[in-house]
Amino acid sequence: MAKGIEIRTSPHLKKVLTVDQIMRSVVLALLPVSAFAVYQFGLSVLLLLITTTVVAVATEWLFARLSGRGNTVADWSAVITGLLLGLTLPPGFPLWMAAVAAFVGIALGKALFGGLGYNVMNPALVGRAFVQAAFPVAITTWTPAFAPERFSELIPSTLTLPFMQPVPIDDWVAGLGLDAWSGATPLALQKFQQIELPLGEVFSGTIAGSAGETSAILILVCGLWLAWRRMLDWRIPVAVMAGAALTALPFWLLDPALYPSPWFVLCSGGLMLGAWFMASDMVASPVTARGAIIYGLFIGVLTVIIRLFGGLVEGVMYAILLANALGPLISGWTQPRVYGAGSRPKA
Repeated sequence: MAKGIEIRTSPHLKKVLTVDQIMRSVVLALLPVSAFAVYQFGLSVLLLLITTTVVAVATEWLFARLSGRGNTVADWSAVITGLLLGLTLPPGFPLWMAAVAAFVGIALGKALFGGLGYNVMNPALVGRAFVQAAFPVAITTWTPAFAPERFSELIPSTLTLPFMQPVPIDDWVAGLGLDAWSGATPLALQKFQQIELPLGEVFSGTIAGSAGETSAILILVCGLWLAWRRMLDWRIPVAVMAGAALTALPFWLLDPALYPSPWFVLCSGGLMLGAWFMASDMVASPVTARGAIIYGLFIGVLTVIIRLFGGLVEGVMYAILLANALGPLISGWTQPRVYGAGSRPKA
C-alpha cells in the first residue's frame, strides 16, 4: 500500500547548526593543512601551532572570566584563531613573538569588541598585523621546506628568548647543503627578480613561505569541503579568486615578463588560505548575497594592487582587514528592498 503525502504546517525548519558545530568543522578542515605544514617544516611549525593555539585559548578563557561571560572556550573559535594565526607565520618565527600575536589577536581583535559575534575584524589577522609592524625582520625571515633534519632539530630562531633578537639562521641554512636557496618566497622572486616558479611547485606546496600558505591544492580541497557542508558562503572565496585573477590578467597580457600570470597570483602567497578560511569569517563578512560578492571582489582586487604596486610582496592580510571594516557598510548598501516599501509615485 502506497504511503500518503504528509502535510505539516509551517514553520518548515531545517536542521539547526550550532556555533560550536560550525567551528569544530572549520578546525577539522584546518587539520590537513596544519599536518602538511608540520610535514613540510618539521618540529618548529608543530611548536608554533601549539603555541599560538594554547595562548589564544588561554587568552579567550582569561577575558571571558574577567568579563563574566562564562566559558566561551567551548565554542572552538579561539582554536581556529590560534591555528590560522600559526599558519600565517614563518616556520622559524620565535615562539615568544607568536605568543604575543595570539594574545593581541584575541584581546584586541575579539575580546575588546565583546567576544564572538561582535568582532569587526578577523582576530588572527589582527594578531599577525601587530607582529608584522612590531617584528618586521622576523616576520620576513624564511626557511627552506623539507629540510633533512626537520624532525630531529629546531630552526635556530624558534627558541629565541623573550625580548631578544631572533638568532640568525644563515649558518644553519648553509649547513643544510641545499642548492640554489635564496631565502625568498615565490612572491618575492616574482616581484623583485621577475622569476615565476612553475605552477606545479606553488600549487602543490614544495616551496618556501608561511607555515600553512604553501599548498594551494590542499587548502582548496579543505575549503571546498567546508563549502559543500555549507559551513561558509562559497560566494566569498570564489569572488576573491575571481577579483584577483581578473585584476592580474590585463597586466600579464600587457607584459608577461614583468607581471605574474593569473594562476600564479591565485596559487602563491596567502590568497587561498585567506579566501577560504579568513575572508569567509561569518562575523566579519557581509550577510547579503550581493554584499558577499562585492566584499570578495574588493579583497581580490586590492590584494593584486598591493602585490604589484605596493611596497609589500603580499597584500592579502591588509585587503581582508580593510574589507572587514567595510563589511557592515556593504551589508547595509546591499540589503534587499522590502516589497511595497519603495518610494511612492508622484501625483
